[in-house]
Amino acid sequence: MTPAAAPADSGAFSLAVPPLFAALAPARSILIAGAGGGFDVYAGLPLAIALWHAGAQVHLASLSFSELELIDRDAWVVENLAAVQPDTTSPDWYFPERTLARWLAAQQLPSTVYAFPPLGVQPLRTAYRHLVEDLDIDAVVLVDGGTDVLLRGDESNLGTPVEDMTSLAAVAALDVPVKLVTSLGFGIDAYDGVNHVEVLENLAALDRDGGYLGALSIPGSSREAKLYRAAVADAQAATPQRPSIVQGQIAAATNGEFGDVRFSRRTGSGDLFVNPLMAIYFTVDLDKLAARCLYLDRIENTIGRRQVITRIQAFRDEQLRSRIPRAFPH
Repeated sequence: MTPAAAPADSGAFSLAVPPLFAALAPARSILIAGAGGGFDVYAGLPLAIALWHAGAQVHLASLSFSELELIDRDAWVVENLAAVQPDTTSPDWYFPERTLARWLAAQQLPSTVYAFPPLGVQPLRTAYRHLVEDLDIDAVVLVDGGTDVLLRGDESNLGTPVEDMTSLAAVAALDVPVKLVTSLGFGIDAYDGVNHVEVLENLAALDRDGGYLGALSIPGSSREAKLYRAAVADAQAATPQRPSIVQGQIAAATNGEFGDVRFSRRTGSGDLFVNPLMAIYFTVDLDKLAARCLYLDRIENTIGRRQVITRIQAFRDEQLRSRIPRAFPH
């Protein structure tokens, strides 16, 4: 990787080099963080593995749904920021960050997974800022397992926006040269009411603004896809009571599976539509995405997660008219 520089101008991108990798090429130290909590950080694994293989310094972080207050005291870097290692102890059976750390160690890959508790924007930003300064981060990639991070607020349904928008708002104010958002798992959020025609409309608008870095498919036979599927299988085995439906679908999609694929008893018959679109990274400029969000200012001064929930709901309650959902015409 070459020395850090300003992010690539979207007008300079070419077909020969995926814009996602072109934008990250100048970075010395890259943070890939799960935006939506839980297993979202796993959606960043194929990208991280490709960057590690290219010699980049990559760090992983996660907005955690685990009971982080139960982990070792010495795991805490500062308030609201923990460095989870393979040997970090906790009685919580749901601990994706430690599961991932252990799997990474077994693959002889960097095995620290940083974790933030569920927070409002202000304390989460403070924790991010410490991590950025401590690791000399010059590129941040927020990763969403699904597409609701790409919604602006006037859609027919927002899916589950709380953690995604908190992460987006927290990182938007950071002084980092390259800030991106990438979405993996197109179509998955239909289960939560998201209309994906509206997602495509948003991507088109971002493209007009120069904020869309294109779509990049993960080849199913690639090293990245194989390791990602292995990591997801390991996580399913480690968390049998609550395996990730999102990551399970993406992993199945990278393996060429299609339709109502059964990989967990958590999904009922006929609920899933696994397809190749789920194995594609859709990447946008983080600042341009944040600028298009209609309610990001409403959650700016939040301290706790509950505040974020109530302010998003208040915004939705004030909307006299939302976009009319449309079926994909083809």
